[in-house]
Amino acid sequence: MKDRSGDPLETFTLAGDLAPRDQVSANFRLYELTTSELADRRGIDNSFSTDAQLQAAVHLARNVMQPIRDHFGLGYSPNSVFRSQALERVLKRRPASWISTSQHTQGCACDIELPGVPTLELARWAAENLADFDQVICECYDPRKGPNAGWVHISLRPPGGGENRRAELSYIRNPVSGLMVYVTGLRESVA
Repeated sequence: MKDRSGDPLETFTLAGDLAPRDQVSANFRLYELTTSELADRRGIDNSFSTDAQLQAAVHLARNVMQPIRDHFGLGYSPNSVFRSQALERVLKRRPASWISTSQHTQGCACDIELPGVPTLELARWAAENLADFDQVICECYDPRKGPNAGWVHISLRPPGGGENRRAELSYIRNPVSGLMVYVTGLRESVA
C-alpha cells in the first residue's frame, strides 16, 4: 500500500506498480474506482483496460470525490465509478454486441450517495462548488421516498479530454408518460 495521492496522473499506468489499496487521493484508494457489487455477483471483470480509463478515474477521485469528502466530512465509497463494457451490458440489459458511450466506461463519472445528506442538496452543492465538472445529474430523487432517495451522477473530463459542459440535469419520471427522462436543472421527481 502506497500513498500515491500526489503522484502525477501520467504515472498511473496498467503496467505500473499499482496495488488495490494504494491511495489515489487523501481519502480514496485505487480499488474504490472499480468496485461493483453487480460485477462481483455476476463474476464480471471490471478492471481498467486502458491507461486513459485509469488516469481519468484518478483525476475524478481527486477533483470530484475528494472535494465532496472534504466539504461534508463524511467517509463514503462511491456507488460506481468505472464500469467495463461487460458490466454496462449487464446493467443496462443489452446484447453482447452493444457498446456503451457512458462516461462510466471511460472512468470519467461517479455515482454518489451520502448518508444524512439529501440527494438534491448534494447535487446542488456539487454544481455550485466543484472547480469544474462536465455533468451533475440528480438521478431518481423522489423526496416521498426519503431525503436520500436516488443518487448524484457527476462527470469530469480528464486533462486533454475536451471542455467540460457544466451541465446540470435531473433524471425524473415524466408525469404524463410515466417514463424516466432527463430534464434541465436540478430538481426532484414529479411523478
